[in-house]
Amino acid sequence: MKVIKSIKGFKDIKSSNFGLSENQLREKAHALIPGGAHTYSRGDDQFPENAPALVVKGKGCYIWGSNGEKYLDYGMGLRTVTIGYATPEIDNAAIAEIRKGTNLTKSSLTELDAAEKVLKLFKGMDMVKFAKNGSTVTTAAVKLARAYTDRKYILRCIDHPFFSYDDWFIGDTVVKKGIPEEISSLTINFKFNDIESVKQAFRNYPNQIACVIMEPTTHIQPENGFLKEVADITHKNGAVFISDEISCTFRTGIFTTLDQYGVTPDLVTVGKGMANGYPLTALVGKKEIMNLGGIKKEGEERVFLISTTYGGELISLGAIQAVIDYYKKHDVLNYLWSYNKKFISGINKISSDIGIEDKFYIEGFPGRMNYVAKDNSGKSSFEFRTLFHQEMVKNKILIPWIVNSYAHGDKELKMTFDAVTNSLEVYKKALKAGLGHYLKGKPQKPVFRQFN
Repeated sequence: MKVIKSIKGFKDIKSSNFGLSENQLREKAHALIPGGAHTYSRGDDQFPENAPALVVKGKGCYIWGSNGEKYLDYGMGLRTVTIGYATPEIDNAAIAEIRKGTNLTKSSLTELDAAEKVLKLFKGMDMVKFAKNGSTVTTAAVKLARAYTDRKYILRCIDHPFFSYDDWFIGDTVVKKGIPEEISSLTINFKFNDIESVKQAFRNYPNQIACVIMEPTTHIQPENGFLKEVADITHKNGAVFISDEISCTFRTGIFTTLDQYGVTPDLVTVGKGMANGYPLTALVGKKEIMNLGGIKKEGEERVFLISTTYGGELISLGAIQAVIDYYKKHDVLNYLWSYNKKFISGINKISSDIGIEDKFYIEGFPGRMNYVAKDNSGKSSFEFRTLFHQEMVKNKILIPWIVNSYAHGDKELKMTFDAVTNSLEVYKKALKAGLGHYLKGKPQKPVFRQFN
């Protein structure tokens, strides 16, 4: 395995771990950090064996691995980087806030400025609470809904992959070890684009459901006015409608539920792309609900909503303001969609030309995409998905999922098409000769699985 000693472009990076092999880096990471990473989606089990053990830095739409190689990136910081790594306009705004003191004793003017700027984007919403993780704000939204309705059940979309690391959600998945059944039993489910499953849940738990929480869309969009019907049924039954836009933020839309589908929720959770990789999320909502977490109404029972030491740190709040300005100046959202439209049509054409269009294809729409990898029986396959990613890594592209940025241009699109052509040629051979001839190492695994 390659060992880093001296690599062009790394001279500004100092680490006692330079000089370790890739295997040594992996082993050391797992020895010091449960799972080897602070996000399960970054773990070794989510990547092929030939991916770099660690990454060292990013610039634009490229990252540099601990193996010394440079890769075009379609992970973009787990969807958080929408403009590009180390974008000067955003970094300079963050650095300006660092020089103010980073984290002050009382609420800052920067917080107020950021709140005003964010709320201008979310029409119909009145108040915002900043935090650092999506889980923090989704759990806060659920808490507010329970306090507002004085009910305990949560109705969540079973088809949407992740809402929180907190007990109310994790206890409703297969990875529920450590969560009391009393908590797990309070979360119930409905199916996306199945309005009858929503109605049935309210019939089964009359006057007991505090909220409905869902993403407005994944790569599968709502059909036949589904979102509006969900909102109407939710309100008819006295519950709170929560739109989880953590993954949609500044990619599918700005205020996706309203912008794309014409529906106004009661509470919105946003994050990921809103600060171009700087750690920031937000709970945005209507005043009559959000104000339950306030302190102005004397004598009213309090809701201890979100109280985080770093929720108001200046750096990320400076970054979000610069991101909003950058989006307006460069029409970033339309650019992302335009690139993705070409991405979808181009890759599906390559797959069709090679003759495996029923085994590998891009599904979704320019706002959210997914690549589908199937075996000879036509079933979705983690093994073939890993093979495709393995071959893309050989061609110097990391593509655990499909997320672009404003830094992805025509050069990167051509590089991607060339790599996909090479990778799908190998994919086709593996369909004929078997994976054993081509796949190296273990296949990727789903994050939500009961056993390692």
